[in-house]
Amino acid sequence: MELAVINHKGEDTGRKVTLSEEIFGIEPNDHAIYLDVKQYLANQRQGTHKSKERNEIAGSTKKIKKQKGTGTARAGSIKSPLFRGGGRIFGPRPRNYSFKLNKKLKQLARKSALTYKVQEESLTILENLTLDSPKTKDYVNLLNGLSLGDKKTLVVLPEANKNVYLSSRNLPKSQVVTVNDVNTYQVLHADQLVLCEGSVSMLETILSK
Repeated sequence: MELAVINHKGEDTGRKVTLSEEIFGIEPNDHAIYLDVKQYLANQRQGTHKSKERNEIAGSTKKIKKQKGTGTARAGSIKSPLFRGGGRIFGPRPRNYSFKLNKKLKQLARKSALTYKVQEESLTILENLTLDSPKTKDYVNLLNGLSLGDKKTLVVLPEANKNVYLSSRNLPKSQVVTVNDVNTYQVLHADQLVLCEGSVSMLETILSK
């Protein structure tokens, strides 16, 4: 499978990149994708939610009314969950939502996501991207040259580039990551996946281990 390499203006450079069938042409596994995305979203949760239960409420422990003869239900404490300002029954407690997935399954999920992008023709191979200075305007012009200005894009760099990252940071529909940080959720969330030319071989090496 071959894809043409385009330059920053969206023009064909005349070069082509051969994509590995073992990475970009497998039979997608939807369940692996589901588990990997579920883990990613779970890891984003802080888990700091907390509400006070009955024993944590500040209030009197005095019995608020006599046991019998009131014509209403018996009540022993103002901190009861039945009263306004009382504790909450089975309220949320701080917890860790993360869970473990096997390395092979996560690799299968990423391969499946990349395969879907190829099948949907939503994969672009861009010559290596560099910017002289961090300017959002230059990065926007780059996206417009690729006809991706109005799409959610994920640009994968072979290595960290501070100027490119800072230039894209203010754009809500664009995300820039390195090869080592790319994950299944980001690939599927983007309308268009843009791989820099130098990222392809690195990505294939990482996913073939």
